[in-house]
Amino acid sequence: MIQTTRRLAVVALACASTLAFAQSKEIRIAHVYSKTGPLEAYAKQTHVGLMMGLDYATGGTMTVGGKKLVVIEKDDQGKPDLGKSLLAAAYGDDKADIAVGPTASPVALAMLPVAEEYRKILLVEPAVADSITGDKWNKYIFRTGRNSSQDAISNAVALDKPENTIVTLAQDNAFGRDGVKAFREAVKKGKLVHEEYLPAATTDFTAGLQRVVDKLKDVPGRKFVWVVWAGANSPFSKFAELELKKRYNIELATGGNILPAMTAYKQFPGMEGAAYYYFGIPKNPVNEAMVARHYKEFKSPPDFFTAGGFSAAMALVTALKKTNGDAKASALIPAMEGMSFDTPKGKMTFRKEDHQAMQSMYHFKIKADPAFAWGVPELVREIKPEEMNVPIRNKR
Repeated sequence: MIQTTRRLAVVALACASTLAFAQSKEIRIAHVYSKTGPLEAYAKQTHVGLMMGLDYATGGTMTVGGKKLVVIEKDDQGKPDLGKSLLAAAYGDDKADIAVGPTASPVALAMLPVAEEYRKILLVEPAVADSITGDKWNKYIFRTGRNSSQDAISNAVALDKPENTIVTLAQDNAFGRDGVKAFREAVKKGKLVHEEYLPAATTDFTAGLQRVVDKLKDVPGRKFVWVVWAGANSPFSKFAELELKKRYNIELATGGNILPAMTAYKQFPGMEGAAYYYFGIPKNPVNEAMVARHYKEFKSPPDFFTAGGFSAAMALVTALKKTNGDAKASALIPAMEGMSFDTPKGKMTFRKEDHQAMQSMYHFKIKADPAFAWGVPELVREIKPEEMNVPIRNKR
């Protein structure tokens, strides 16, 4: 009996040693994202971009420093509590070295303390809320996705003029409220007269848009509704249906979006805003490679969040090459702080103070081109990182 117990112990020890050795030859990356739920379309693009980017950045080998990159998928369904528990399981049970994600800002905010607890890197992509790299931030958090301030400041470039009166229409969540707060701070010349918040699941925008009309209809000069909205349900169709431009000379303004959502933009030729990405705008080798590969695999162009996932992959591989495959936070944090890396948008740099990726944004004007199902964002000008005074909000 004693000998049997000893043999079992030896076998268990050998298995544990084999597992440990196998893991030492791997870098395990957990992708926690909304594979299902309201932001499913965004999430799937991010995952496609992440996998393409890892392949591209490693020259097709999926290895760095002699270690195999292994990606573990976790579906948070857009639910904060689930995202939090999945990240803990990824770090603890799955022995993930690094995590990427999530899609939604409320999920990201729930996940931030988990990265700190496990002392492992969480690379946030594409959740946007300023508070992620602001007051809820910790040193294990990096973000390749743009933040609300970058969205807002770049959109203010298009709208902030003395003759303009602006109302904001946003989702009543961290994404919407952080976006409007940053926009309010960025607007210096125009007049911001009202903030309208609606539940993220809103499908009937009539009452909200009526309140917008009441604030703007008698105002002289140019009048804008700046929309901060994520998801398939959006106010654009109702805005067109109510003919607010024709009846009250109220114009719509918003940021970029995924191509299916931008079919609604085609109704608003001349509409201006600022975009994080559109496949036809950046001119660089990484974007050219991503666009070509996406067309080859999917017979369609890469989209808004595909570029984000690809950028996250480029950041990870660049950092891991610097550490020769050491995925511990103690090696990655000093390697990543201040690190510049190539992306489909051009060069990004992680700001040392809050680990936010500083990046270009694109001032656009919508063109209704019969060759495309969506409104085409034509470049007015690239807004470089140094042109945007993006606040550091983490009180570090």
